[in-house]
Amino acid sequence: MSNSGFYVVPAALHHDLITAAYLHRGYTPEEAADAARFCDMASTHGIRTHNGLKALHLDEHFGSKAGGCVPGAVIEEIPSRFAASKIWNANLKLGQSTAFAAMEEAIRLADQYGIGQVSVDNAFHYLWGGGYVMDAAKRGYIAYTNCTAALAEVVPFGGKFPTLGTNPHSWGFPTTGALGYPVVIDWATSTVAMGRVQQLKREGKELPPNAAVDADGQPTTDPNKVAALVPFGAHKGYGLALINELVAGLIGGSLPTLRSRPIPAGEKRSCCFYFQVIHPDALSSGLFAKGRSQKENLKAVLADVFGHGNEICTLPGQPEAKAAAATAAAGGLLFSEAEIGEFNVLAQECGLPAWQLADFALA
Repeated sequence: MSNSGFYVVPAALHHDLITAAYLHRGYTPEEAADAARFCDMASTHGIRTHNGLKALHLDEHFGSKAGGCVPGAVIEEIPSRFAASKIWNANLKLGQSTAFAAMEEAIRLADQYGIGQVSVDNAFHYLWGGGYVMDAAKRGYIAYTNCTAALAEVVPFGGKFPTLGTNPHSWGFPTTGALGYPVVIDWATSTVAMGRVQQLKREGKELPPNAAVDADGQPTTDPNKVAALVPFGAHKGYGLALINELVAGLIGGSLPTLRSRPIPAGEKRSCCFYFQVIHPDALSSGLFAKGRSQKENLKAVLADVFGHGNEICTLPGQPEAKAAAATAAAGGLLFSEAEIGEFNVLAQECGLPAWQLADFALA
């Protein structure tokens, strides 16, 4: 195999398989297209923890086959007395479709009011939040999203039982003019995402130290023994994870330990989403030094932060931009042999021909 260890899979082949998998599981053509669009985007930007395999794994265990996601569900808008705020009941619609629609609505509101927000109850997980804010940032907006994770898999700081989700936060900033790509600050509040654990298990590799605990609450680096994750940055990551639970509690979410699990009568087990988009003009004082424009000022600020000997530092969003450039240079999406093996399980499920390694170039 090449030094990269990846095979080049034509994007159209990947898109068609993901689409077929969702159609096979009963999703509408529009939902399948949204799912494939999202998975294309994740793989293009090197997001291996939340690609098509993770998406369909979630659907397998917690989604359409488990009643946590309802193919063809229709989003219901709940009345709000605030013009720039929308409240939705997703009715367990596919998370990717819901998130794409919510971000579009938040952008529409930001164009009209300078800022727009959409809160979503009864949702199914939308996977990589960074993809949605990246798309908005490329279009010139400041965007933020958070969500509650599909499962409570993280122990609170100083605790031993998982009562929090990995609960990601995602910010996107319109810096393409200054850098060539948007700054995207996107992180799970656990030291590693559970998707990373699954990836390392698939690849036969170990976790970093102090990222997870086993069934006895003891630290482990063996992905096969992971029972729960720990928050990054001790109390700081714990606090950020808690924010998502509090926001969800205000939206309509219920107890974290019930999500995606059997529940008592009258309880809820679904996720909540929150989206916010800000039009840059809504922030501008116009009082920029030396008569700079807003865009020029943003570029100057970034140059100062990453000057003074800091030029080799990595910017958030830079790894994704590099991955996208590598994807473009390769002429297709990059997957490991183990990943291709799992895609072939999906192909078998859909009655499609298996992918043959010999048909793919090496990156």
